Amino acid sequence: MKAVVLAGGYATRMWPITKHRPKMFLPVGDSTVIDQIFSELESDDRITDVYVSTNERFADDFEAYLADSEFRKPTLSVEDTTGEDEKFGVIGALAQLVDREGIEEDLVVVAGDNLISFDVSEFVDFFEAKGAPSLAAYDVGSKERAKSYGLVELDGDRVVDFQEKPDDPKSTLVSIACYAFTADTVGMLETYLDGDNNPDEPGWFVQWLQSREDTYAFTFDGAWFDIGTPDSYLEAVAWYLNGDNHVAESATLSNTTLGENVHVMGDAEISDSHLDHSVVFSDATIADCDLRDSIIDEHTHLDNLDLAGALIGAHSQITNGS
Repeated sequence: MKAVVLAGGYATRMWPITKHRPKMFLPVGDSTVIDQIFSELESDDRITDVYVSTNERFADDFEAYLADSEFRKPTLSVEDTTGEDEKFGVIGALAQLVDREGIEEDLVVVAGDNLISFDVSEFVDFFEAKGAPSLAAYDVGSKERAKSYGLVELDGDRVVDFQEKPDDPKSTLVSIACYAFTADTVGMLETYLDGDNNPDEPGWFVQWLQSREDTYAFTFDGAWFDIGTPDSYLEAVAWYLNGDNHVAESATLSNTTLGENVHVMGDAEISDSHLDHSVVFSDATIADCDLRDSIIDEHTHLDNLDLAGALIGAHSQITNGS
């Protein structure tokens, strides 16, 4: 069995924070979003190879990242795009990867920006027991949120209907971009694309697939975060920290108070300030500020500011009145 980690997005909704870094590298506690996925795939002996599907723009970043990591299974498989308007779509890119890497066996596909509370090996157990295409599904608890995902309707654990991004969701159970396909199903990717079907989201393929063969859903409680917006990233950090704060040993805080769910990275310097539900990247300098629900990138200098919901790009210098 092989695995693909989808890491080709440009995360434009999180610019400038993700303009020059893959969103999968965003830190969550001591780890990153994608490291948690890599770790689980690494520990499952059933999975022999892990392909990281990314774009040319971030290929060098991933190559350097993997070279310095402890993981042995992941290798890069680069799609030939450098911008959002050149993308093949997730299914198009996945079909190209399957052809490029010669994959002819069962395949686990998981989005690299998924932060999930279950172990991927549990999902693989479910898939092997069913011996059929499977997806992971989560109740988002809101029909408004469900409009943004693939809606799953079940009979037991068998998918009887799947609607990608419906305008009027019938329920709140959605697919979370974690899939397992049998070897035969992998071979149907080209058939799907040859039929002039939507190449963009995996859900369109699942919608097409479940009408042709039995497809099953692994449902779970706990937590799931689709990290594609500043709010979803801060929510994921808050879930991980559980009300606590994470301050790197090399960070310096003086006359500063912290509320909840604050992550301060190495060599940041914060003085005479208050922070709440915020992330501060390395080597940032913050003085006399009140920050709430904000993300402050590296090598940034902020002075005498009151900010809420702010995204401050790297190497910015902002003082009150400037």
